[in-house]
Amino acid sequence: QDMPLSQVLIDGENWQIVAEGYEFTDALSTDAEGNLYFSDVKGGTAVYRVDLEGKVSEFLSNSPGISGLKWGADGRLYACVSKDQKVVVFSKTGERTELASEVRPNDLVVTHDGNVYFTMTPTSEIRRIDPSGEMSVVSQGDVAKPNGITLSRDQGTLAVSDHGGKYVWVFRIEADGSLRYAQNYMTMRTPLATPDIAKGDGMTTDVHGRYYVTSAVGLQMFDPTGRMGGVIAAPNPALPVVSTCFAGPGHAYLYIANGGTIYRRKTHTSGALFFEAPKSDEAPPK
Repeated sequence: QDMPLSQVLIDGENWQIVAEGYEFTDALSTDAEGNLYFSDVKGGTAVYRVDLEGKVSEFLSNSPGISGLKWGADGRLYACVSKDQKVVVFSKTGERTELASEVRPNDLVVTHDGNVYFTMTPTSEIRRIDPSGEMSVVSQGDVAKPNGITLSRDQGTLAVSDHGGKYVWVFRIEADGSLRYAQNYMTMRTPLATPDIAKGDGMTTDVHGRYYVTSAVGLQMFDPTGRMGGVIAAPNPALPVVSTCFAGPGHAYLYIANGGTIYRRKTHTSGALFFEAPKSDEAPPK
């Protein structure tokens, strides 16, 4: 069954500004209530929060250089601190614990059972930190420049975008947390100027198993089988789109980081929440 953008986008609903005036927004993430969290990876010094009424505030101060954020099932906030070359986790009270150092993290995802997978773009690696805190390399060289990362609805598949190519790669997650069967599963659309480089970046997944990946040509959507469903144009095509997630009331709003501004638009769908127990892909609306 085809899954076109008409199943996701609402007629008459366009991008709306949520937060602006930053240098380079990134690391979009949501909690169970639908609050949005993000960073200004180049010019900011905090993790920012947008509540359900749209109010923007500092959530964690003294936290510069964060390029990836995800909430875990344990109620803690996991982060890639690219500036300090660390992966850290913040407790419910804001206390910071270091999980890995001397790494080059870009983005991360956290499974319901506590496995942290993160991309290392400069070294072509995907690494895992298991629930005991042990780190291992689970992929090296499969993806040229691994960047964005997300999970399938049932959390059995890891999807990773290639910032230096035109594919989104997928891996099967084994029972022991290792990765197998690397496959260039989704072919992204590319700019005319760089037909082999889509600049795949941040990713998210909705409750029907669709994948969304930011890229040089906008926000690209794929169905669970890897077929292209369409491209959503960025509100400001002159600036990069680097991160995306579903948040807001009912997690029904699609958010993007586009340069120094966060935008959102209401949709017919909602986001998959990986801090909840895994669920099978659901049939999309007709």
